[in-house]
Amino acid sequence: MSGGAGFIGSHLCERLLAEGHAVLAVDNLVTGRRENVGTLQSNPDFHLLEHDIVHPFDVDGPVDLVMHLASPASPSDFLRMPIEILEVGSTGTRRMLELARRKGARFLITSTSEVYGDPLVHPQPETYLGNVDPIGPRSCYDEAKRFGEALTMAYRRMHQVDTVIVRIFNTYGPRMRPDDGRVLSTFIHQALTGQPLTVHGDGSQTRSYCFVDDQVEGLLAAARSGGLGPYNVGSTDEYTVREVAEMVVAVTGSASPIVTMPLPAERTGDPQRRQPDLTRTSAECGWQPRVPLADGLRAMVAAARAEMDRR
Repeated sequence: MSGGAGFIGSHLCERLLAEGHAVLAVDNLVTGRRENVGTLQSNPDFHLLEHDIVHPFDVDGPVDLVMHLASPASPSDFLRMPIEILEVGSTGTRRMLELARRKGARFLITSTSEVYGDPLVHPQPETYLGNVDPIGPRSCYDEAKRFGEALTMAYRRMHQVDTVIVRIFNTYGPRMRPDDGRVLSTFIHQALTGQPLTVHGDGSQTRSYCFVDDQVEGLLAAARSGGLGPYNVGSTDEYTVREVAEMVVAVTGSASPIVTMPLPAERTGDPQRRQPDLTRTSAECGWQPRVPLADGLRAMVAAARAEMDRR
């Protein structure tokens, strides 16, 4: 699994190990964190390989499933490492596809709702082709994921690799980096440290937030479905950014005010609405999200408080 020490990847490693599988996590630790998988190190079925998948590597023994999760994915990363994001979405994806091809393994790529851009269709079904700016500050991530999907389909057509594409929608939960620039992690950090919660723009933008436990279930359901996808995996509960800020204040019991600010450069072209159509995913994978946002926020806040106490 590439990105195995990252936010979603580490939760996925835990789940697979709990089911009795052997897991090799490959991560260069640029945005992943060793402590995310610290409790797994004593498990003989878990191995962490610190490696950048842009460079060649191989795996000993048989492999049943190759899961490609690696990529910086936060707005702050888009300005900080755009070339690295494009490289892992192109060369890195090819390395993982070649591994699946050599091993005769099923291949799952985590794409993103960002392939829909600032959507003109709402909610977004997988058949929607998107409204993407190919040269804006977000394009490094959007286009890397779109290219990764195209490369995955090329390997399926040309080399008969068994592939599945999953488009992730705004995952949240414990182990998100507090400084990653994403809305929920930022709001929670601000609320717990007594800072104002900064809403960029007028706060009317919407997102649909999927708790990480649901996301893991969705990824595994897609992997085991035998289907090709693409499959949207996310929550259909849609909230404005201001509504989310108010929920964070309520859950944390913070006295922090909510203030509005202009959009920063990395959020130029920020989608105004985002909500998945789950018709295909539900029918072909038998998956639906279960965790309400308020419950997920409480778990995320508790984890954030615990991490702050450790520091």
